[in-house]
Amino acid sequence: MPRGPAKKKTEDTTSQSLEPKLWATADKLRGHLDAADYKHVVLGLIFLKYISDRFAQRHAEIVREEAGAYAEDRDEYTAEGVFWVPLSGRWDMVQAAAKQPDIGKRIDEAMTEIERENPHLKNILPKGYARPTLDQRRLGELVDLIGTIGLGTAEHQARDTLGRVYEYFLGMFASAEGKRGGEFYTPASVVRVLVTMLAPYKGRIYDPCCGSGGMFVQSEKFIEAHGGKVGDISVYGEESNPNTWKLALMNLAIRGIEADLGPEAADTFHKDLHPDLRADYILANPPFNISDWGGDLLRDDKRWQYGIPPAGNANFAWVQHMVHHLAPYGIAGFVLANGSMSSNTSGEGEIRKNLIEADLVDCMVAMPGQLFYSTPIPVCLWFLAKNRDDGRGMAGKELFERTGEVLFIDARNLGFMADRTHRELTDEDIQKIANTYHRWRGDGEGEYADIPGFCKAASIDEIRKNGHVLTPGRYVGAAAKDEDDEPFEEKMARLTKDLSEQLTEGRRLEEEMRKNFRVLGYEL
Repeated sequence: MPRGPAKKKTEDTTSQSLEPKLWATADKLRGHLDAADYKHVVLGLIFLKYISDRFAQRHAEIVREEAGAYAEDRDEYTAEGVFWVPLSGRWDMVQAAAKQPDIGKRIDEAMTEIERENPHLKNILPKGYARPTLDQRRLGELVDLIGTIGLGTAEHQARDTLGRVYEYFLGMFASAEGKRGGEFYTPASVVRVLVTMLAPYKGRIYDPCCGSGGMFVQSEKFIEAHGGKVGDISVYGEESNPNTWKLALMNLAIRGIEADLGPEAADTFHKDLHPDLRADYILANPPFNISDWGGDLLRDDKRWQYGIPPAGNANFAWVQHMVHHLAPYGIAGFVLANGSMSSNTSGEGEIRKNLIEADLVDCMVAMPGQLFYSTPIPVCLWFLAKNRDDGRGMAGKELFERTGEVLFIDARNLGFMADRTHRELTDEDIQKIANTYHRWRGDGEGEYADIPGFCKAASIDEIRKNGHVLTPGRYVGAAAKDEDDEPFEEKMARLTKDLSEQLTEGRRLEEEMRKNFRVLGYEL
């Protein structure tokens, strides 16, 4: 490894101030670039730092084990799943030029060389760091700050520093882009609900509109957290936006997740890159209510088994596309706009009815509003399953037969406001939803029971009586109110006493304040 400048002291990346500090520096570029552009600038640098750190770690191991004899042997790196990083792409060399006016040109050259040496990264890494609209001084500052983070060492991999930073940035970029941000990012808490409920331990996972790959990343985390092996799953996806497709490939590459996202970005409806795939698990967050999806050109498509979706709304085209790609015992969990649960427009109600009558609908979850950066409206989660009496269960535990029944969960009151505009679900919220589902499915701890105001297992006949509407609030009823056994006279006496004490304390504090002001020469 060539010598670069003396390395700066690496910060303790367990500090919760790391991400905001990085963001504050990256955000300086906003005056010159749109969020849609500068996210690729920043995430590209994070990718470059990561693969360089991993290369440096492997380099040190070879020097230690082989006395450096094979330190520049490409096979010593690729055999361990480490990207081969040419001299110009190594972070020490890049950071040494951070204060040079041509830093952008050097980064572009580094990206080009890395792609040349790693063919499967060809045309994926971002370029354009030398563009006139990108402030080179601020770019250099960003390089210096990213240089303080260890991303590829064993220590930082254990802490998942890279994952934490990457997800934080994806979320912040989505927030900065507003509605457009939803095209590439699904909030982590929503993804975790889907993943925890589907519990993808083994098999083929598919996302037909994979964005930046968040569903796959959370699936990997779930498997590892439960003692499984990531190699037990096969990952398939598709994404129509070329820049987002590249973002997904980078996101998966830095985590070592092998995925088939097709040879190019493509429209799932009009160029299905995995036509023969039958997935065990499908997770997705399709774009809501898109009207220009080209439905008029697909009227006779074989995927529309339950009705032709309206040309003006792709919601039920997405649903049927996913049903089409389910394996005989597959299960799908996906996000849709709330209107999908009750709309009867342009034949949507008939399609929903046919899905219900085919016993495909497994569970419906009403989510709270303000979870998404792209829209403040509340959304719902659909869970569809083929052959629901299949006996599938976690750890081989046999399921109860739930055919002819749908579980409804009303989670609209869960979560907390993380800031003025965005809500998040807590770990306890996610577990409450998922545990309810698994108890109902028969593969969770404890027995399932309806909880008024939160969950209800409803028969198909009951759903028919409600016009095949799938809105959970229609089924779960109102929450039971806590009984108040305290007699009125005793309650009033207690409350009056409490109020009197509070007023007395208030007068004491007021007088104390007056005294303090008089000492300062002021009179209230």
